[in-house]
Amino acid sequence: MASLSPWTRYSLCRSLRYCRSSASSVLFSRDLLRNQNGIAGSGSSRDNCTEAPSPSSSDGKQKASSGKAVTISRAMRAYMERAKAHDDMMKAEVADYEIGKRHLANIMGEDPDSFTQDDVNRAIEYLLPSGLFEKRARPMMKDPYEIFPKKKAAQFGLDGRPYHWLYFTTSPNYYALLYDIAWKMEDLKAEEDRLAEEKDGKPDREKESSDFTLARSEWITHQRLKDLLVENVPEKEYRHFLVLMERLAAHPLAYKMEEFIATYREPIAMQSQTLEVPQIEVDSDGRSFATASGKRKKCAATVRVFKPGSGKVVINGEDLQYFSNFVYRESLLFPLSLTGLVGEVDIEAEVQAQGGPTAQAGAIRLAVSRAVTAFVDESIREDLRLAGMLTEDPRTKERKKPGQEKARKKFTWKKR
Repeated sequence: MASLSPWTRYSLCRSLRYCRSSASSVLFSRDLLRNQNGIAGSGSSRDNCTEAPSPSSSDGKQKASSGKAVTISRAMRAYMERAKAHDDMMKAEVADYEIGKRHLANIMGEDPDSFTQDDVNRAIEYLLPSGLFEKRARPMMKDPYEIFPKKKAAQFGLDGRPYHWLYFTTSPNYYALLYDIAWKMEDLKAEEDRLAEEKDGKPDREKESSDFTLARSEWITHQRLKDLLVENVPEKEYRHFLVLMERLAAHPLAYKMEEFIATYREPIAMQSQTLEVPQIEVDSDGRSFATASGKRKKCAATVRVFKPGSGKVVINGEDLQYFSNFVYRESLLFPLSLTGLVGEVDIEAEVQAQGGPTAQAGAIRLAVSRAVTAFVDESIREDLRLAGMLTEDPRTKERKKPGQEKARKKFTWKKR
């Protein structure tokens, strides 16, 4: 102690006084004393020399450290309680769902063990019919894990320290995604600068980028992004994400990040690929024919198209004179003129008398278009689809409103 300066002795006494009960602070004070003696260059040689620890002492420290109780932070304890409550709730919901599914199977007279989710949906639709337009507002019974949102795993350790470096942004996964987009953009810029210095870089780039296209896909929806990140992403942040991804996809070298971009794209289901083409049948005379149905407003029609034919058209036992207006006849035969089958097929149509000539002609035209697809190739089917011949027209007459003269027309207002 005599070799230490007055300020060092004062600091050492304060540390020993306030930390007397802590063994770690005593060790720190001893190390501080040895360091001061070493710096001062005085003191006994026993203080300045370092002694190698023996194996027995190191093993004893490991045993002591392994036997020490682990201190759980308050945040981790609260998370564990919430996770346990959520797991208990999910177990109870799953048990109720299984009981309800067995009851539905017994009501419908089916085997409860082989009762699938599709059977549950059909049973709910049969037992609890609903006329609500929004499907999400109708009665339903699904697995609880499909209804309740997923819960995030613990984002911090037992000591309360967060795992992710963006934890305090409250949306670490979202902001980590933005960082990935920004750094990939920087990588593409660096690659573009490198290719600009090379003479042979431009032709190879055009050759490789010719296969990269986004025409057959679209960006994931807002809800899909929430499910991927397991975070609540506001609408404003979702639009910001789309702007960054559009900027990345518009880069000339975006094909190098095709795998990353495809992660956040969804393929567009083309209607021509999902179109159900009617099967070709053969009648007693050996002629091939296809049957299809169509609907317009409240009118439904069933049509059979025969090939080969002479262009004969029969509607409810009559010819084209069934429609007195030339406009309806032209709209009825438009699918044949588009496909080039005028005079090569025969048409037999049965249409309901409900509705006027517009509804009947529209129903027959849709049925003819669907039946003709059995005799043409894929390219002509796509032409029919682009012309709107394969899409049912959902427009109907708007209902009259109470307190009004018609659907839109109001009564004449008079002051007196």
